[in-house]
Amino acid sequence: MRERQLSFVDQLIVEADALLRTVSSSGNRAERPSPAQGHQDTALSDAQRRHVAGLMRVNHTGEVCAQALYQGQAMTARLEEVREEMQHAAREEVDHLVWCEERLRELNSQPSYLNPAWYGLSFAMGAIAGAVSDSVSLGFVAATEERVCSHLRDHLEQLPDDDRKSRLILQQMLEDEQRHGDNALAAGGTRFPRPVKDAMSALATLMTHTSYRI
Repeated sequence: MRERQLSFVDQLIVEADALLRTVSSSGNRAERPSPAQGHQDTALSDAQRRHVAGLMRVNHTGEVCAQALYQGQAMTARLEEVREEMQHAAREEVDHLVWCEERLRELNSQPSYLNPAWYGLSFAMGAIAGAVSDSVSLGFVAATEERVCSHLRDHLEQLPDDDRKSRLILQQMLEDEQRHGDNALAAGGTRFPRPVKDAMSALATLMTHTSYRI
């Protein structure tokens, strides 16, 4: 039986539901168990706990942005296979979102209060990229994941040596993000020039600094 195509209004309702579930830190369920599951937490000093919480808050915001980006691109993608690729990647990003939320609760912290704003900006950027062309949309994914992987490697170096739970989460996220970027290029994504990547890095730096604190 052929799947019913969603109307534009139906798509807006779906996206509104996704936004509420993402920024409210409720309603999302991970398809995979957290890599930290079953591992003993370590004793962290107050300063270490605040720093790790800041790092995990940044990564959580990054996953909020990823959800918005993929949803926006899926809504405007022209080819069905590109739309399905975006939706599949978004489902894996939900796992990351939930894992980061769980770790933040364990650290007695909370997600960034700025997440709704970052979601809206990322959704708009994803929708615009998808509207330009599928190759640009896929290239945007590849360039974004390149930046995300750089952040994750930096955060892994900053984690306390004994914080195995956070480390396992970030290591799995890094593996997934690298695969998403490679898949986007393999599917025909455009390799963005350095000036575009530099502009994306500047925006990512702003998100990182604000989300770490707020």
